[in-house]
Amino acid sequence: MSQTRHTMPVAAAGRDYDAHGTMIPKDYDALLLASFGGPEGQDDVIPFLRNVTRGRGIPDERLEEVATHYRANGGVSPINEQNRALKAAIEAELDRRGLRLPVYWGNRNWAPYVPDALEQIHADGHRRVLTVTTSAYSCYSSCRQYREDMGMAMQKTGLEGTLDLDKARQYFNHPGFVEPFVEGLRADLASLREELGETAPIHVLFSTHSIPNSDAAAAGPRQLAAELRQDDAEVGEREGADVYSAQHLDVARHILAGVPEAQDLDWSLVYQSRSGPPSVPWLEPDINDRMEQLAGPDATGTQPAGFIVVPLGFVSDHMEVVWDLDTEARQTADELGVGFRRTPTPGTHPAFVAGLVDIVEERLGRRPGRAAVGCFEAWADVCRPDCCAKVMRDGSVRPTTSAVDAEVRGLAEHAAGAADGQG
Repeated sequence: MSQTRHTMPVAAAGRDYDAHGTMIPKDYDALLLASFGGPEGQDDVIPFLRNVTRGRGIPDERLEEVATHYRANGGVSPINEQNRALKAAIEAELDRRGLRLPVYWGNRNWAPYVPDALEQIHADGHRRVLTVTTSAYSCYSSCRQYREDMGMAMQKTGLEGTLDLDKARQYFNHPGFVEPFVEGLRADLASLREELGETAPIHVLFSTHSIPNSDAAAAGPRQLAAELRQDDAEVGEREGADVYSAQHLDVARHILAGVPEAQDLDWSLVYQSRSGPPSVPWLEPDINDRMEQLAGPDATGTQPAGFIVVPLGFVSDHMEVVWDLDTEARQTADELGVGFRRTPTPGTHPAFVAGLVDIVEERLGRRPGRAAVGCFEAWADVCRPDCCAKVMRDGSVRPTTSAVDAEVRGLAEHAAGAADGQG
């Protein structure tokens, strides 16, 4: 990808945001931490997976086959405890800065659910809510689906027009998100070199969640997506030909730039945790396939003596990190007879928590500027038209918030619309 800085596409300005999608400051009175959710015990596993796969017609027998990693962990997903810890850390940082903002927690696929959280927020007397999600990058499942969760929850609870519900920007390139990975790579490189020797060849694998090629093609503002595909490369044919992979490549380069001793290392962007039928193309290469390609019996050239996995696509050590990387990828490394390290995710790292609260302060008008590193500008607060759009199996498009073309209106918009209608 070109090192030219990519700017956010211009669209029509709205009542409370400019043409670049930057919101005017608001006096928010509550925060919502929105996440994926996960089971809390063996009895929760299948109901949770039914929620995740709702509408796909997958029988319980098949769900039981994919429940292995949860069953092996006592039916408990680590994401819940991670989110409780993150919520507490955000609350502590807000308090340290003198910000009196209560933090609520709501999930897409398990209790506490987003609609329940919104009802509690409203019952507690709050009317202007900013949502911070546990997904950093831009694609349907990482951004737009959260906006759908918010939009559908507003309609389900009847709170549309009585509650302002906005979403914080995607923070993949915020220095607070990137710095923990820089620290982790530096520490793991020193550790692995101590084990293997200073001159041993080491390959860095930057790992993120794979998504369908069609979702990658739809990711991000349409104008920016077109710029990245300027050579007409199909998604999946060239790295960086879509917004999702381009964001990850840019963050990977920035992480490497922060570790001078890693400058000469070979590295790859790899994917993990794909699902769905094999006939549907997803972003590749798979992390285990790439490890085999580089260090397996058919490998050519200089073979790595060890791998460092940097899970730059993930916020915390949830199941897909603990199982897919710490279990499966490590097993692949063991079978290949090479060293293995996996750097920590941001989790509750002080820089990450401070970065999230910095973004909150941006939206409150308490912090000038919009911090961002790498080739992309700080992401828009309000998504561009058709950003990460996805048509459901029944042909419908779900209602969203926090976008130029959002269907669900907040308190201020509802009041303004009513006033316009009386004019």
